[in-house]
Amino acid sequence: MTQGIKDKVVVITGASSGLGEAAARRLAKDGAKLVLGARRLDRLQALAKELSLDQQAVLETDVTQFEQVKRLVDQAVKLHGRIDVIINNAGLMPHSPLERCKVEDWDRTIDVNLKGVLYGIGAALPYMKEQKSGHIINVSSVAGHKVNPGGAVYAATKHGVRVISEGLRQEVKPYNIRTTIISPGAVATELPDSITEPDVAERVRKVYELAIPADSFASMVAFAMSQPEDVDINEILFRPTQQEY
Repeated sequence: MTQGIKDKVVVITGASSGLGEAAARRLAKDGAKLVLGARRLDRLQALAKELSLDQQAVLETDVTQFEQVKRLVDQAVKLHGRIDVIINNAGLMPHSPLERCKVEDWDRTIDVNLKGVLYGIGAALPYMKEQKSGHIINVSSVAGHKVNPGGAVYAATKHGVRVISEGLRQEVKPYNIRTTIISPGAVATELPDSITEPDVAERVRKVYELAIPADSFASMVAFAMSQPEDVDINEILFRPTQQEY
């Protein structure tokens, strides 16, 4: 499934672990030209070495800072002359009941999960409009479709990603830009580690006992990217077969 992937310039945020790392490995295997961003530069550099990427193709990137996201996208264009795909993947999931008033967690969740996606769109869109082509892939969640106790703020951000993506889809039709929302269920990543409340973390860990590998997400990315240019896969929702929520 390398059609539509080989030689495409792909920017991935949150690429140092989990979904982003899995996508990077898959797309590198399929011949994409990758530019990777995350906060943990040491892990990005190790991944770049493993995938035989130029060390200039990895940048320390905090997606809560627009200038850092723009710098990442600009670097892709500097290295390769264009940007074909951006995967706005960086995210965290510090679940807690609202009554505990975890304001710092609320702010971080909104800044990373919602603003980070907006900043990725804002950085990539000018180039894609000029090219009259491109593909913006935003990572939502099953929680973007339904909410459970303790996950209200996270679900709100992930529902927001879907709303933003649908508005974007309609706005970019004149520029031949494709948009995809990918909404995973329980996938084996470090995401549950961002939960700061021990009792909530224990409950989520039980759900994640049936988590499927992050490669499953990479397969969804490859599927969306490999479609013919006149086919726009707008949303993919997937879960472990055994997952009820």
